[in-house]
This record gives sequence, structure tokens and C-alpha cells, in this order.
Amino acid sequence: MFYSPIAWLILIIFVIQCGIRYAEIMEAYVSAQITNGSSTHSLTSGIFSFGRTAEGLFSYMAGKLYFYLPLLTMGLMSRETSSGTIKLLYSSPLKIRDIILGKFTAMAIFSFVLVFILACFGATAIATIPFADYGQILSGLLGIFLLLCAYSAIGLFMSCLTNHQIVAATGTFVVFAMLGYIDKIGQNLDFVRELTYYLSFTGRAASMIGGMVMTNDILYFLLIISLFLCFSYFKLLATRESKPVVVRVGRYIGAFVIVITMTYVSSRPTLIGYFDTTRNDRNTLSLNGQAIIGKMKEGTVEVTSYINLNDAYFGVGHPSERMRDLGRWQNYIRFKPDIKLNYVYYYDTTFGAYSRFKYEPKGTTIKAFAEKNARANKVNLSDFKTPEEIRKVIDLRSEENRYVMQIKCDGKSTFLRIYDDMQTFPSETETLAALKRLGEDKFPKVGFLQGQQERSSDNREGDKEYGYLTSKGSFRHSLINQGFDVETVSSNQKIPSYISVLVIADPRVSFSSQALENIREYIDRGGNLLIAGEPGKQEVLNPVLKPLGVELTDGLLVQPGTNLAPELILADFTKNAIKFSNTIAKSVYDSAKVIMNGATGLRYKEGIFTIEPLLTTNIKKGWLKKAELDKDIQLTASIGNSVNEPQGKNDVAFVATDGDEKGSFPTALALSRKINGKEQRIMVSSDADFMSNSEVSNVRKLDGAITNNFGFALATFGWLSQGEYPIDTSIPGSKDTKLNLTDNGLSIVKLIWIYLLPGALLSFGSVLLIRRRNK
Repeated sequence: MFYSPIAWLILIIFVIQCGIRYAEIMEAYVSAQITNGSSTHSLTSGIFSFGRTAEGLFSYMAGKLYFYLPLLTMGLMSRETSSGTIKLLYSSPLKIRDIILGKFTAMAIFSFVLVFILACFGATAIATIPFADYGQILSGLLGIFLLLCAYSAIGLFMSCLTNHQIVAATGTFVVFAMLGYIDKIGQNLDFVRELTYYLSFTGRAASMIGGMVMTNDILYFLLIISLFLCFSYFKLLATRESKPVVVRVGRYIGAFVIVITMTYVSSRPTLIGYFDTTRNDRNTLSLNGQAIIGKMKEGTVEVTSYINLNDAYFGVGHPSERMRDLGRWQNYIRFKPDIKLNYVYYYDTTFGAYSRFKYEPKGTTIKAFAEKNARANKVNLSDFKTPEEIRKVIDLRSEENRYVMQIKCDGKSTFLRIYDDMQTFPSETETLAALKRLGEDKFPKVGFLQGQQERSSDNREGDKEYGYLTSKGSFRHSLINQGFDVETVSSNQKIPSYISVLVIADPRVSFSSQALENIREYIDRGGNLLIAGEPGKQEVLNPVLKPLGVELTDGLLVQPGTNLAPELILADFTKNAIKFSNTIAKSVYDSAKVIMNGATGLRYKEGIFTIEPLLTTNIKKGWLKKAELDKDIQLTASIGNSVNEPQGKNDVAFVATDGDEKGSFPTALALSRKINGKEQRIMVSSDADFMSNSEVSNVRKLDGAITNNFGFALATFGWLSQGEYPIDTSIPGSKDTKLNLTDNGLSIVKLIWIYLLPGALLSFGSVLLIRRRNK
């Protein structure tokens, strides 16, 4: 093989293509590091597997290998046949299997050379990345080697079929395309779906490149290699013996049936072995996730997806998407193989902002709309339950008839939803929250106090209400999707003992003596509490807050900013907030703010409670204004004496005046104490808008800062529920986040891999071929 010019040409092109791709990736990371400092994720994964913006080196080259192999394998046997040397092989003391294995071994050695080149790139990266993830690099190399060997076996068989090398190369390309596309065939048919999916090359090597080695993937490659080596053996054997056509065809069918059966059986959940080669087990459920699944060993988990043909999300629930859905559950099935996935299809009305039915002509019936959607999606409407039929099974109108999953275990059930965001499907956090609810008898119940015109936990539309955070099913971060139950509690009745967190949100009228007594009784028995007030409501809330050592100050906090109303506060996270919740990364606290639309300061004095500030105003940008705010003032300045001059004759500078109080003021406090053998937790905010519908439903960039109100609100309930929910699915952070490579070093890398090494290979190959010809 190495006396062939084409082998050397392919080797040189391979090195150049790898070098160019590697240089592009490294250049992007060097530039990003100069701009942003160290990376926030694994560099090893980004460089070799899947980066934030593009494929890594191994993933990219795995997708290009099918261009190289047909050119190498096209002459393996066809050259022997066309030149007549096959007769010498047949007359030599070799068996046919020796010929086949010899040819394949040659290709395996050449494949190893290609993998060795990729390994050299891995070594280069290891030299420039402290704490590089060796395991992922090695598993990626294994995946590519197995893929190359499988391609080689296919190419060898195609070379056995014809005397013409070009025909052999073309046929090899066709088979590669078929094995890449076969997973699209018959995906609407239950049994065919799994067989064709498991025969496909798609994703097999990608799993190993990503750092997850599974026994079914390794066995798949070994079976494909064996299958095509057997086919090659059968083809050469047919030229040496005279057997009926039935026998010869039967050999191929028998081998194919055996391989497809073994492939299918090896992919059964109970028979798959897993090895996560990444340093921080990035491809595995978090430790909390494994513990939650472990507690459910006893019962079978049934996941039934209810998919509405008229829903805007029907496309992701189409029958052809079932194997992809199985892939989403693979991590959970790994630890609980008896998870069963069921699918129920129906058509019915649709609701909400993403409803497509409202755009139909007046008078269109639901069935007519369903018939149109059935034609568009190439499905048979008779396979879908009618509205009447589905409601006999389950009434999903409370879920807006959206794509929803009902999870059942041991007689309990809960819903797992899809969401109106880019990710669409539940992450590990939402999935584990649903599974955990099935495995436990108690879970956090959040009670919203009502009776003093407080804000509503049910209204999902009003800007100042709380329905989006509490019960909006299509919002990933709503409490009902994170494991909480939400209900209203009357202030005139004793607060039930099962309430985990009581919320008092912006009461507008004073509490009755009975209501105050009920609240104090709840606090005295150690209940957790969230109190959110507003400027002007000091007289209403201070009677509740003063026994805790906290009070709302008089006045309004102002923080003039570019194109912002003065009462819009961009509150900073304190160091206490970083340990406040493990559901928000430190990087988010460092870069984000919490927007508070109208807040006052909080004064506190520690007594029976330990009190820690969570949010504060910026001492350089704002102050506490005691006088009433003039809404007509156009702001052009910041604070104190460092005031910008008015920009025009109608502009007025906004400054602190006599009586205003300068300084940094806390706007959110965390209170805690030990009582009745547990830690009581209370959170106080001087603004009730921070978790309103208008703020948690948007991530905004204001005055150069990113707001993260939904993250802080969710972290608040996580802290108040003793960290039980939301589920902590964090894993240890990657250590390979810094690249020890400068622009000069990158230039050297380019010089070596794009010019010097290909040049050396060209020189060595040329000398070898010339000397061979002269002999």
C-alpha cells in the first residue's frame, strides 16, 4: 500500500486538512482568551468534540473520512482481478480467509497511521492545555479507528464485486451513504424503526468522540466489520466452487440476519455497558440524579407522551422522532433500564400564544384543521384519537393540549412538559424534579397569602402578577416545573402545617389582628417565609418585619442610568448570594444584575436571626431619595457632586438633595436561625416586582448589564425549601479552561502542521516511490 502514490497523496491531504482545521479552532480560542480570559467550559471538548460555535477536530474529520477510504480500498481486490494476480493468490498455499484478512489488516494498519496523526494533534493540545482531558481524547481516537476499520471492510467488499476500481469506489460511496441514511427509513413503523436506526452509522463514533464509550457502539462496529468481511469471503469463495444460487444467496442473508439480530439485542438497555471517559463525568447523570433514580429501583417508570397533531410542537413529537426521544432518555435508562416510553397521538383544540388554529379561516373545524396538518406531516389521521376519545383517557385542557409527558410510578403521576425556549425539551433538572416527586411522599408546597390585596400567583398575564414564575407550564423555570406545588392561603385562617414556604407579596392594606396573629404563629413554629414589599407600604409590612429585626426605610431608592428611569434599580449580588444557591453558577452572579422597579432600602439589626444581605445598590450610582420623585425630570447624570451638565436647554440634572441619604443599601436580606431542630429561613425584599411576570419572563440588557431575575427568584425558593428543589444537577467544573498558547506559538503550530510535516511526507514518499520504481 505504501508503494502506491495515492496512499501517500491521501496521507498528505489528510495531514493538511487536519492542520488547517486545528489551526482554525486554536486561533478562535486564542482570540477568545485574549478577549475574555480563561474559558468557562472544557477546552478539550471544544477543540476535539463539539465547541460552542463549531465542530471540533475529531468530529469534523469523522465527517470527512468517507471521502478518503473509497480511494484506498477501490483497488484492494479489483486490481488483483484485473491484473490476473488473483490466480497467483489462489494457487498459493493461502486460504481465502487469509487473503481477506491480509487485505483488511493492511487497511487497518493504514487506518492506524491516520489515527496516529490525529493522536499527534491530541499530544499538541495536551502540551498547551493544563489539565487536558486525556480520557476524552483517547475515546475519540478509538471511535475514529473503529469507524475507519468499518469503512475499510465495506470498501474491501465493494472491491471484491468488480474488476473496475472506479466502479468499486463509487459503490463504496453509495454504501456509505446508505448506512448514513438508513436511520431515516421506516421511522413511522414501530419494528422497522428500531432495526434501521440501529444499523445506521449516525452518532456511533460521535458518542465516543464526546467521551462516552458504550458496549453497543463498539459491538456495532465489530459486527459491521465482521459482516462485510464475511461478504468478501463469500464472494471470493463463490468463484472457487459451484454451489446453487439459493446456497450462495442464503449465506449473505444468514450473515445479515445474525448481525442485525445481534445489533438489536446488544442495544437492549439491560445489556448496555457504559464508560464515561471524561474527567468530570460530563456525559453521566449528576450524583443527585443517580441518587434519585436509585430510590426508584422498585417500581417501573412509565413515560407516556401525549402529542397533539394541531400543536405547534407536533414536529418534535412526530413518530419519526421517537428514536431521538429515546436518546434523550438514554442517561436515565442507563440507571433504570425498566423505564418504558409510550406515545399517544390525538388532535384537539390548541391554546396560548403558539396556537396556530387562531389563524385559520372563520368556521374551520378542529377536524378540518387536523386533516390539513395530517397531510402536511404525512401521517394518517385515523391513527389519532379524536377530542372525545382522548378526554376519556385524560383531559389535557389544563395543559393547553400541548405536547406533555405524564410520568407514572407506583400509582403516582406527574407531568413533564416541553417549553417555549430554544432548548424545548426538559433538561436534567426538570426531569429529575418530576422523577423525585414520584419517589417521595412530601415535596415543597408554596402558599401565597391572600386577604390584603396581595399579588396573585394564578394570573399569568398581568405584568405585576406572579403566575409566570409560579404556574406557567411552558416556562421552564416556573415553580411547577421545578418540583414545587403552589396554592393560595387565606390570611384569616391558621396557616396549614404542610406549607413549606409562605409568600407575602406586596400587601396593599393593613393586616387585621387575626392575620398578624396567624403570620406570627407560623413564624414562631419555624416556618419559612418570603416577604416582598414596595415603597409606600412601610406601614403595612413593618409590623410583620420589626419582630424579625428588619424594616423598610422611608423613601425611594434611585439609580440614574443611561436611558433608564431613576427608580429602576440594577441591584448587585453580594458575596453571600454566591453561596445562597447552588442552582446558579458563580459566573452568573459575577456578570448579572437583578432589576428592581421601585424599591426602598432595608434596615436590619441582628437579634434572634442571623441576617445577611443578598442584593445591594451601587454606592457610586444611587441614593435613597426622601422627597417625592419628579417624574418629569430627564436624567443626564449620576450622583452627588459628580453630576453631568445638562445636555440641552430642556434637560435637568438629577442630583441628591438635602435630606437624601447616600450610600449602598441592601434590597434583599436572608434571615436564618435554628428552631425546633431545623433551620428556619426567611427572605425579605424591598421590591415585589423582581419576580413579577414582566421581569422573570425576560432577560434584558440594561445599562451594560444582563438581568437575571428568574434565576434569582428560583434560587430564592430553592434556598427557602432547604435546597431540596430545584434539583442540583451541577457537576465538578472543568479544569482544562486555560490555553497556554500565544499568537507566536500558534504561528509555529501552523508552520509545523500545514507546511513542514506535509512537506516531509511528500519528500519521504517521493524518494520511496522513485527508489521502488528504479528497482
